[in-house]
Amino acid sequence: MSAVLTTSPKVGPPLWLLLELTYRCPLQCVFCYNPIDFATVENELTTDEWLRVLREARALGSVQLGLSGGEPLMRDDVEAIAAEAHTLGYYTNLITSGVGLTRERLSELKRVGLDHIQLSFQDSTREMNDFLSHTRTFELKKRCAEWIKSHGYPMVVNCVIHRLNIDHLDTIIDMAVRMGADYLELANTQYYSWAHLNREHLLPSREQLQRAEQTMLRWRERMKGKMRILFVVPDYYEQRPKRCVNGWGTTLATIAPDGTALPCHTARMLPGLSFPNVRERSMREIWFESEGFNRFRGQGWMKEPCASCEEREKDLGGCRCQAYLLAHDPAAADPVCSKSPHHHVVESIVERAQKDIVPEKPLVFRRRENSRALSSETS
Repeated sequence: MSAVLTTSPKVGPPLWLLLELTYRCPLQCVFCYNPIDFATVENELTTDEWLRVLREARALGSVQLGLSGGEPLMRDDVEAIAAEAHTLGYYTNLITSGVGLTRERLSELKRVGLDHIQLSFQDSTREMNDFLSHTRTFELKKRCAEWIKSHGYPMVVNCVIHRLNIDHLDTIIDMAVRMGADYLELANTQYYSWAHLNREHLLPSREQLQRAEQTMLRWRERMKGKMRILFVVPDYYEQRPKRCVNGWGTTLATIAPDGTALPCHTARMLPGLSFPNVRERSMREIWFESEGFNRFRGQGWMKEPCASCEEREKDLGGCRCQAYLLAHDPAAADPVCSKSPHHHVVESIVERAQKDIVPEKPLVFRRRENSRALSSETS
């Protein structure tokens, strides 16, 4: 790949900073977006290093902070990081499975100024929730929901939707209502990392999606003014791609546990592209000067058909990681787009999902030993 573009677009600040504090996680979700080789990522940033990143990004203009993982509560310094973020003026969001949360930790997070908590569920029943996460966490999650509500936080529930749970949408929404959720995000799986590996098990049929959307619409009308329901369709069923994280290097800076700075949380899979580390370069250098953040900014990198497409400013060519996974070229038009010369790849995948075909390979759970084995196969 070429070095930094000679004619770069005007670059604003990284408004959204996402800190992936750790890849450690007790859950083993089959759709996890963490890298397949997460077990090889070591040497997590120290507390002081994370605090320095917060200060440098805030000086650039970052205003929204996500604390994610893995499971961020596996670290014992989340409270210190949230406290510093509050002092600096960030709006802070903890994205958690609930594992590691206690009443005491929640009270401390509230005291230091954490603004928002998003709690994930895998399904609406103990059996399916625990199967999909490969852990016994359903009852814990329900307790966490009660604690979050009692501490005055907006109740935000997230459930990743896929072929194995999409037919349970009615009971998933009912569960969120009974918990007193203010927001429910029903995010259909997007196929990267572990979800890409398990795609044949997870991609729903068109009929399933249509039924689910009708269910969601009924509940949305019923809960109008009481609970907001967000429903995100899988990219594979669209005819035009979405802007990747609002545009590569325009809004989001993700920092991986080892300090690698990324324009999106899956970008480190892209071949031939180097990404800087916050241990070696400042956030200002990373955001404005690094090859990794400049490579797909704007439109100068585009090939046909994107380069002359009248919709290029709307979608900026779609997702670079999706282009790499499906077209084996990160500079290709996102194959989700019907104008892409690789769109037939998506059509073939979608067509297969309409049939009741037993996948050739079993589900692969996000386990450390699986990560190491898969890393060895591709190294």
